[in-house]
Amino acid sequence: MGENQQLYEVALTQLHGIGPQMTRQLVSYCGSPHAVFHAPPGKLQKIPGIGPAAYKNITQGAKQALLQAEELLKKAEEHEVQLLFYTSPKYPDRLKQIADAPTLLYFRGNGNLNQRRIISIVGTRQVSNYGQAMTEKIVADLAPYNVLIVSGLAYGVDIVSHRAALQAGLPTIGVMASGPDIVYPAVHRKYAERMLTQGGLLSESTFGTKPDAPRFPARNRIIAGMSDCTIIVEATLKSGTLITADLAHGYDKEVMAVPGNVTSPVSEGPNHLIKNHKAAIYTSVQDLVELLNWDLEDETQARKLRNQVFSPEEYTQDEIKVLTLLVQTQDEHMDNISWKTQIPVSLLASVLLTLEFKGMVKAMPGKRFGLIR
Repeated sequence: MGENQQLYEVALTQLHGIGPQMTRQLVSYCGSPHAVFHAPPGKLQKIPGIGPAAYKNITQGAKQALLQAEELLKKAEEHEVQLLFYTSPKYPDRLKQIADAPTLLYFRGNGNLNQRRIISIVGTRQVSNYGQAMTEKIVADLAPYNVLIVSGLAYGVDIVSHRAALQAGLPTIGVMASGPDIVYPAVHRKYAERMLTQGGLLSESTFGTKPDAPRFPARNRIIAGMSDCTIIVEATLKSGTLITADLAHGYDKEVMAVPGNVTSPVSEGPNHLIKNHKAAIYTSVQDLVELLNWDLEDETQARKLRNQVFSPEEYTQDEIKVLTLLVQTQDEHMDNISWKTQIPVSLLASVLLTLEFKGMVKAMPGKRFGLIR
């Protein structure tokens, strides 16, 4: 059953013209990827956003998509690659929350993409001695906090981050602009191989994909989206690193920047971010600890425990998912509840109604729901 389910998950990503947001819409309304492929024509046509072109792509492209999915699953097995559909428990939860998150990820390694603390470190390819020393110090200082280090496996700050994480015994994930079977640049293969047993390699691109220029900004959104904070070490004003900072900022993620020598071109980017209040200044690990409230970890842990007091004897698994989410967010739009809990909209309506009858949830204007306090 699991393999059959994954076949339809992967096949859904192979349909022409069906992007991530439409994929989520289809799964939400139909209940599962399998149900999308077996939905009656009338049901598909009634789903919001599914116009004539999308309907044609789904109905006429289904057979080819399933064949392509079979081939992908074979290659994944050969290369020891995990195919993570966005509903997979192993898919990065932080990344799932952004609107343009990939529907399918290719992952090699043993790292936990949902580790409690995840920090991205990025910067220039032409890293200075100062930039290298600061990157190594940042990672070393993070070691006691059991952090997952994310970067892009590129020259400069990226590879220094990965190398320092390996040395510090921290797991590290390299997000690639190429397919999972192509390590770029090739000279970093020895580090990439070590990362497979101490983190891993992640990509949204299929097997054989070369790292063409347009794929790097897309890769950067994954780096920004899957972490709690992105730290910029060195970058010129025209560097792609600043794209990552802008993306993180747009996702309401924390951004920090290491100040640098005002006469150095690679310090212009971080200094600009700090000056324009687009990044908090990083001078020591304590800055990061305070920014992310790690010093209040005990209180956070207590809150998490309070979130789990809903008894399975009183509530179904889906009801507990909804209640746990609403404790964290206070109130949510129905579509967001469906997305974040992975409960199909068709089922969610009855779950919410039951919780209303139990006096736990109240309906609010604009299809929002909140806990009754």
